[in-house]
Amino acid sequence: MKISVIGAGNVGQTTAHYLAMKGFAKEVVLVDIVEGVPQGKSLDIWESQPVNMQDTIVTGTNGYQETANSDIIVMTAGLPRKPGMSRDDLLAKNTTIVKECTASFAQRSPNAIIIVVSNPLDVMTYVTLKVSGFNPKKVMGMAGILDTARYRSFIAMELGVSVEDIAALVLGGHGDTMVPLPRLTTVGGIPLPELMDQEKIDAIVKRTAGGGGEIVKLLGYSAYYAPAAGVVQMCEAIALDKKRVLPCACWLTGEFGVEGIFMGVPALLGKAGVEKILEVKLNDAEKAAMMKTVDHVRSVQAEGEKFM
Repeated sequence: MKISVIGAGNVGQTTAHYLAMKGFAKEVVLVDIVEGVPQGKSLDIWESQPVNMQDTIVTGTNGYQETANSDIIVMTAGLPRKPGMSRDDLLAKNTTIVKECTASFAQRSPNAIIIVVSNPLDVMTYVTLKVSGFNPKKVMGMAGILDTARYRSFIAMELGVSVEDIAALVLGGHGDTMVPLPRLTTVGGIPLPELMDQEKIDAIVKRTAGGGGEIVKLLGYSAYYAPAAGVVQMCEAIALDKKRVLPCACWLTGEFGVEGIFMGVPALLGKAGVEKILEVKLNDAEKAAMMKTVDHVRSVQAEGEKFM
């Protein structure tokens, strides 16, 4: 299993580090245009492997030849958010960056599965699909896992329980219009509404939608530990053919009554990529929220097509 990570910024380097620590990949290649940066970071990660007791080889490069024949490619390249910016503010510049990177790696790894992290995520995943020409089942975005993890972490903080016992789902676009589903959230099998009043649930839902912005406001730049953890969970599910059901940005062809965009939905991940999309019956309020996020993603996608 060979995994290439495009972009050696905070998300990319942390993804490479987590992959090395997990050890399920034989080789991890870290790519960045800044000379010396991917080489130095990869060497540092590799030198930690005797402590980690793992043999995953980590190498860095400024080109794409070393990514040839990758099984999985993780796209993290692009400008990060800064305070006061939304993910959509990155649209023009990141469309150009993602186009150039995709054209460079896709021809060298025609059988790869691509996981996109670059923002605005749903539209950058669309750009990657169009430029690569890959089967849509082999192109997906990491968003739902991150959004769901934030949602679960906030619930755990409020109730004082283990995150392990919280099962939850967040649908929709990766942004302020995402759709957490409290009705389907459980804590040790107990429905969340039986453990928390509606006011607190609403506050957690709001905090989840703004979770990325909260990190940017505190740090001055985008989150990276949690996004990288989400990427690695997806890589592991694919590499080990685990058939995990995880919320990911997938290409919709009629599921949830939507087609022609990438949207966060429950997906079965295995060696073939997105092997199945699982649909959830939504109530009227949830349907209305989904249509709102669909409309937003469509509008940003239409704007992004101007830069393709």
